[in-house]
Amino acid sequence: MRQPLDFATDGAHWPHREYSRFVQAAGLRWHVQFAPCADPAAPTVLLLHGTGASTHSWRDLVPLLQTQCAVLALDLPGHGFSAMPQGAAVAELCSLPGMARGVAAVLQTLGMAPSTVVGHSAGAALACRMALDGLLAPARLVSINGALLPLDGWAGQFFSPLAKLLAKAPLVPELFSWRAAQADVLQKLLDGTGSQLDSTGRDLYRKLISNPGHAGAALAMMAHWDLHTLARDLPALRTPLTMVVGAQDVIVPPQLAYRVAAALRQQSPQPVHVLAGLGHLAHEEQPEAVAALLLAPPSL
Repeated sequence: MRQPLDFATDGAHWPHREYSRFVQAAGLRWHVQFAPCADPAAPTVLLLHGTGASTHSWRDLVPLLQTQCAVLALDLPGHGFSAMPQGAAVAELCSLPGMARGVAAVLQTLGMAPSTVVGHSAGAALACRMALDGLLAPARLVSINGALLPLDGWAGQFFSPLAKLLAKAPLVPELFSWRAAQADVLQKLLDGTGSQLDSTGRDLYRKLISNPGHAGAALAMMAHWDLHTLARDLPALRTPLTMVVGAQDVIVPPQLAYRVAAALRQQSPQPVHVLAGLGHLAHEEQPEAVAALLLAPPSL
């Protein structure tokens, strides 16, 4: 079993550590952060990060949202400080439907029903899957550079089988984390998102991806993800979906958001908000711009 990140040491200066707690649900120990709002009647927003990230990716967005909302964020299985499932549970809790059930179990344990769910990249797919499966009933879903459709062409046929192979290969996460921890390699990985992060953001990603446990969880998630089924089911989505895309995103092409909007138009118009000059990690680059969209009335 790969050594996971340790909250006492690796998380000693983690963003919003004061809001952290650990919850047992779906057979796992989950790291969650709950930032309350001064108004006890304020709605709750759930934030779901993408593959390879953690609660840290919302670090600058949380205090902006907290002015009007209570904010709940969590680390997905094996990511950050949440435990990694073992044995047969990997295929269950690292799949899209299984992870959706796992997050729903966390919400049930906490006794929370968020009115808005915000997902970044794969987190957006997770939010949509939960709504489609009746695991939550928010008033609104928000996708930030959402990975809601399979990759086009050969990439879509190649990467999932490759991830399955790498996730099972011995020492691959260790090799990846060792290489990724090097400054030039990390910078190339971040440049590949189309985003420019500050030194704090780079340091936090270095801590995450240099840990073999975290790297292995990201590979397992990619290996068990099924976006073809989600794409088939998306037209049945009834929850209003707002899509926020960074114009410079090179991981999830911005035009995919318009394809999703077209698929959902039979229910209602689906707004797509394009943020000029920002990449895949738009919410980390310009949290103020993203917060303004999240706090605006859904019709705008």
